[in-house]
Amino acid sequence: MTAQALTVLSADTPSLVQSVDWLALAPVVITAAVGLAVLIADLFVPERAKPALGWISVAGLAVATATLLPLRAGDRTTFCLTGDPAACSYTADHFALVIQFLVLAGALVTALLSVTAVRDTRMPAGEYWFLLLSSAAGAALLPASRDLATLIVALEVASLPAFALVGMRRGDRLSSEAALKFFLSSVAATAVSLMGVSFVYAATGSLHLTQVADRLQDVPGQLDTLAMVGVALTLVGFAFKTAAVPFHFWVPDTYVGAPLPIAGYLSVIGKAVGFTGLILVTVIAFPAYSEIWGPALAVLAALTMTLGNAAALRQSADRPNSAVRLLAWSSVGQAGYLLVPIAAAAYSDRDQIGSTVAYALMYAAVNLGAFSVAALVARTKPLHRISDYRGLYAERPLAALSLAFFLLCLAGLPPGIIGLFAKVIVFRSAVDAGLGWLAVVMAINVVVALYYYLRWTALLFRMPEGAAETRTTAPWPVTAAIVLTAVTALVLSGAPQLVLRVASGSLFPQ
Repeated sequence: MTAQALTVLSADTPSLVQSVDWLALAPVVITAAVGLAVLIADLFVPERAKPALGWISVAGLAVATATLLPLRAGDRTTFCLTGDPAACSYTADHFALVIQFLVLAGALVTALLSVTAVRDTRMPAGEYWFLLLSSAAGAALLPASRDLATLIVALEVASLPAFALVGMRRGDRLSSEAALKFFLSSVAATAVSLMGVSFVYAATGSLHLTQVADRLQDVPGQLDTLAMVGVALTLVGFAFKTAAVPFHFWVPDTYVGAPLPIAGYLSVIGKAVGFTGLILVTVIAFPAYSEIWGPALAVLAALTMTLGNAAALRQSADRPNSAVRLLAWSSVGQAGYLLVPIAAAAYSDRDQIGSTVAYALMYAAVNLGAFSVAALVARTKPLHRISDYRGLYAERPLAALSLAFFLLCLAGLPPGIIGLFAKVIVFRSAVDAGLGWLAVVMAINVVVALYYYLRWTALLFRMPEGAAETRTTAPWPVTAAIVLTAVTALVLSGAPQLVLRVASGSLFPQ
């Protein structure tokens, strides 16, 4: 072939070389790179210097979170198809940036709690920090993913290290049992989702969410059933991550068996992964089948909040691990509230999902704060009973006031103004979508949840039983985690317009 023919051929053939926007990828890449660096450094660092690996991880997560600032315009994409520039595999829009902030900031608080936990329980430092950072990198990748393959890969990168983190306490039967239960149920859910993705690909011939959405609007009649089944199966894996009923059974045992910082991590970042995936596949990829996933998610939301709150009510204050179990069942109930705006988006417009994101921001701050106080109390009372918190105000007044504020936020009562605002936003999304019955179910569940939140709050200020415990000095990383989450919740309560702006704005490009 002559040089002239090669020139003509190259001019007519679109380039297959994709440009990479490294700034858009920075939050994910930095988190993953620091995790790999920590794992390698663990091979050469002497045992006495292993705590430094934790502080390197904390610093890496702080830097990764800071790299979101140059991206705040929300207009960057990368790994786009050369023939269709609108079909991209990675998009750093406002939705992705808000969720990435939630994930990385939540992982930073978890890392602060873990610095002390890793040292005290003698968990292998290098492996622990590598797994935590790897999971955080996968969770940060997921909200920016815009094709089904990347979504599933991000989901598994976030999940697989979490299995190992849950079972990190060697020789602990509860820890091993929790990790095995979490692993088996999650793998089954992922396998079902992969089958759903394959069905969707067979019906549409594409994995990119925008192309899938376009092609599902005009699916040939013989492929319509295949597409519907694929849509339903794809949702299963993400519903599992949100702990929606009936995919919730792993939650209480997993939280009890996991190290306390990891239980808090799963309660916030694990849910962020689940509801983010649900939003992307339903609102962006499957709007043509909203008549299928809309009613299904509405029913799941009602069942999830009802069962979660009912189980939380049954927790006995004197039972070992009752505090962690109550937080676990509470997180199931909160997952039901998170699902309401996603279901509402099927009946109105996709901007409803801003209510889910706004609620998640509130929930992340106060729930991690509750787990931070639990980690402090567990240093002297390792049975994790609710009754162990009796008289906490007399022993640690600031910790007791912080936990009371966190619980009131979760209940939606003053002075936890941000909790009240978040619940009103979610309630309004159901009403605006015409889901009056779901709004009624939510209102009933909010009233039911008041009982166990207020019962725990009141216990903090009662007179302690027996002799006063010897007060130990709180490790400053745990104190920093409590202060960080408390200040965040206070700022949000003092300026609820910050959350309202997320709820009312359009997070996706129009």
